[in-house]
Formats: sequence, structure tokens, C-alpha cells
Amino acid sequence: MSDPVSPELTNWIKVTAKEIKVRQDDRSWATEVVNHFRENLLKFLKSSSDAPLFESAVILNTGSYFEKVKIHSPNEFDMMLMLQRLPSSNVTCLDGGLFYRIDLQRPTRHPIKDFVLENELTVSSSRVLNEVHRLVRKFIKTYKAPDKRCRWEVNRKRMFSPAVTLSLCRSEKNSEELISVDVVAALEVQTWPSAVRDGPDVGNWLGKKVRQEIRGQPCYFVPKRLKGRNVNVDAKESWRISFSHIEKKLIACHGNKKTCCESKDTRCCRKQCLMLLKSLIEGLKQTFPEQLEDLCSYHGKTTFLHTLSSRYDDSMWACPMLPSCFLLLVTALKDHAQQGVLPHFFAPNCNLFSPSYFPRKKLLFLVEALEDQLRDGLPLLKPQTPVCPLRSALVNVETPQLSSVQTNKIHIITCAFVIIIAVVSSLAWM
Repeated sequence: MSDPVSPELTNWIKVTAKEIKVRQDDRSWATEVVNHFRENLLKFLKSSSDAPLFESAVILNTGSYFEKVKIHSPNEFDMMLMLQRLPSSNVTCLDGGLFYRIDLQRPTRHPIKDFVLENELTVSSSRVLNEVHRLVRKFIKTYKAPDKRCRWEVNRKRMFSPAVTLSLCRSEKNSEELISVDVVAALEVQTWPSAVRDGPDVGNWLGKKVRQEIRGQPCYFVPKRLKGRNVNVDAKESWRISFSHIEKKLIACHGNKKTCCESKDTRCCRKQCLMLLKSLIEGLKQTFPEQLEDLCSYHGKTTFLHTLSSRYDDSMWACPMLPSCFLLLVTALKDHAQQGVLPHFFAPNCNLFSPSYFPRKKLLFLVEALEDQLRDGLPLLKPQTPVCPLRSALVNVETPQLSSVQTNKIHIITCAFVIIIAVVSSLAWM
């Protein structure tokens, strides 16, 4: 980076990087609660006689928490519910490489037969998603969280979302959410579609061997429909390809050298940079909810992965370089927005900043917002209010709250007591 980072900004970035880390106590409690939920959900699915497609399901933990780049609080978890591998099938691309129609090559006795359209070949994403909703709701009716102060509830369906979202709340009614979990069904297809067949550009970064290993991984499709009005049947029953499992591996094994981050002497600042960028994006969305409603953390992750591919040497990410590396990452996101081009890391023909995904007017607003942040010293990185620990939020439930009448009585008694002491003191001096 050509311009030096001021000492004040350097110090602030380093302090913020420490502050946004998840507390260890919260991590332990949340992990215990979510693991208990996951294990019991799997037991329920294996014993469900009316859902053969889900009997052998396996859960793959994905998302920022399991990538160890979660910020502030462990309050969001993603679970990919991997179903039985499909029999021979064809996938037809519906856009630049993210959305597909899945067709069986022939009618089958595979459990997927219950989720095909009338032609007996096209796999219906909406039917699979509805079945996940049904099973999760059925499971929640009898399941109890290990912490008796909490309860799970299933949220309403969200348009265009592939997930069944659950919230862990305090036991009383209308209480706030402590943890959310997204359960997403995924169909496994061994052969990668042609739009993504070359695999991610990690040859210079991780080596050709790792790139081949990635290409040997199966790919998964989640039930998400294409956005847009007056869409055809294919779009309504579309599947989105998912590389969550590979993204998790890339972020875990992120070094150009195999020893990166294995010891204190070989640590880099890559993950810290991503966490800071996620925090900045979160701050932008909270400050400008309407103008930046299309912005999400995945734009930051995609920018991050592209930057790792071009700045692949571990020496470029040494820990003392955290401030300059982070500012370079913010500048990279701004440049992508300014050019209106952010290729998906695995499907390069799909532009995440195209007008169909991100309206041009809002993209220009993002550019201006990022320029303001860079010019003013990243004020949105400064936390507005401290994040309440999850355990403290539960402890507060057990603390009795005084009514306004009780508070007034205490205030009157206190005032009377003060007056009595003052009178007695004055009499003593007489």
C-alpha cells in the first residue's frame, strides 16, 4: 500500500480487531446449545418413518461461526442438511452459473421420487423446502432445549430463502432472540456443472494440487428460487449451487505455506481482515438499511477470496501489516463496486454486482459510503453499544424487575429517611 496508515488509525484497527472477537464463555454456551439441537434433530430424522429421503441425512456445519470468523456474538449458525446422493441426473444452468434446474435421467425408486414434478423427472425445490419445514416443526413440538430458561421456535418462511430458520428465545412470551439457526437441505451431485467446472482460481495461492482436490469434492444444491417477477416454472423450482463446504476449507487452510497459523510465529492477519470487513459491512447496513439492503457479508467474503488469490504469499499478510491489509481489502470492495463487477469466486460468469443482483443506484451509494469511511477514518468500525453477553442476557431474566409503584415508594421512603437524618443532626447541634 502506497499511503502510510496514521498511528491513530493503526491503533484503532488493532483495538477493534480484538473487540469484535467472540467471547469464549459465549462460544462454549452457544456451542453446547446448538450441538444438542443438531444431535437430536438427526436422531429425529433417522427415526421418522414418513421421511425416507431424510433418514440418512448428515449435517455439515457451515457459515462464519464454523469458519471461525464470526464477530461480536455467536448468535447465528448454519447447518447444511446433506441428503442422499441423487441418482443419475442432469443439471441445466438458468443464469451465469449459480441457479439450476435438476432433472433425473429416468424415473426412479430413490426417495427423491416423492419430490419430483408431474413429469417424474424434474426435482422440485419448493416441495423439498416444504418438507424440511414440516419435519422441523414436527421436531420442535417435542424437543426441549438443554437450558430450561430458553425455548426454540420456528420463524415464518422467507421468500427466496432456502433455509428453515429457528430462534432460541427466552422462555417467556415475546422475548428477544438469543440465537438463530438456519437449516438448509442440500442435494449432492458429484459432477460439477460446466459453468463452474474449472474450479476456483487458487493455483498461485494454494497450488494446483489443492485446486484438483477441490474439484474432486462433490457440489451441493440448495432449494432457492431465482428472484424476479413473472418467472417461469424452471425459475420457481430452481436450485442454487452451494460451495459452503469448500469456502470453509479455504478459510481454514488459507496459507500459501502449509504452516501458516500453526504456531504463534507463523500467524497471519487474513482472518482478522475478513472479520473487520464483516463488521464494517454490518455497520453500513445498520446505518443505511434502505440504501444498502442488497449488501451482505457474502460480498465481503467474495472480495476477500479474490484478494487472497492475487496477494497469495504469506509474507503479504504478516500480523504487523493488519491495518494496511485491511484498508487494502476495503479499497478492493470499493473498486469492485465502482466498476460494477464482482465475479462469484466459483462461478466467474456470475457478477454479484450486476443490476439484477445489486441495483446501480444502490451500488453508487455503496461506493460513496466506502469512500466516506476511508476518508473519515472508518467511524463505523467503532461499536455504538457494547454487545451483551448471551449468559448475561439469560441472567437478567431471573432478576426481578420493580414496578413503577414500587420504585416511587422506595424513592419516598429514601427521601423521608434523608429528612429525618437531617432533622436529628440539626437537633444534635442545638
